[in-house]
Amino acid sequence: MELRAAIGARRMIRTFSDAPVEAETLDRLLDLARRAPSAGNTQAAGFVVLDRPDLVDHYWDTTLPDDGPASRRATFRWQGLLRAPALILVTTDPDLYLSRYSEPDKVAAGRGHSVDRWPVPYWWVDVGAVIQNLLLLVADAGLGACLFGPFDHEPAIRAAFDLPDRLRLAATVAIGHPVDDEPGRSAGRPRPPIDQVIIRPAADPTAD
Repeated sequence: MELRAAIGARRMIRTFSDAPVEAETLDRLLDLARRAPSAGNTQAAGFVVLDRPDLVDHYWDTTLPDDGPASRRATFRWQGLLRAPALILVTTDPDLYLSRYSEPDKVAAGRGHSVDRWPVPYWWVDVGAVIQNLLLLVADAGLGACLFGPFDHEPAIRAAFDLPDRLRLAATVAIGHPVDDEPGRSAGRPRPPIDQVIIRPAADPTAD
């Protein structure tokens, strides 16, 4: 699939069959996804791969517990999402940016002392590029993906899978074989006209 076609085909899939995705396929997609730009070539993005039923179940037990007929699990709108055979926790490590920007070729930038020295926390920018790569690669492979955030569950997920505190969880990406489903409530929101997205200043504001 050409890049333009993959971009056009990509959408959030919320209903999956329970057919597995081979580990070799996931490894190939993740290896390509990580080939994204990163500040200082820090390459701090990582992946926690949950591709066994016990691991996937543990994730949902942690974030969407099934504790009765009126539980959030039982009333969850997207039951087909729970069938996704693989969940990828996409992580980033801000400490690696501090280490990288303390090295001789970067120390003059003054970003190696504290995360507070970063007006834009580039670990989030960079991991976002990795996630977009992954979503496009999944579409290219004829699979489906759904991106969602850990939000308040981040500490519990780290504890559930014994992840170090320094790792931040940027997103969970469910991957599997798509089944036709209804679009999400936000799918109908129109894209703004391109002239509302692109700004071309009329003149150089510093020119006399």
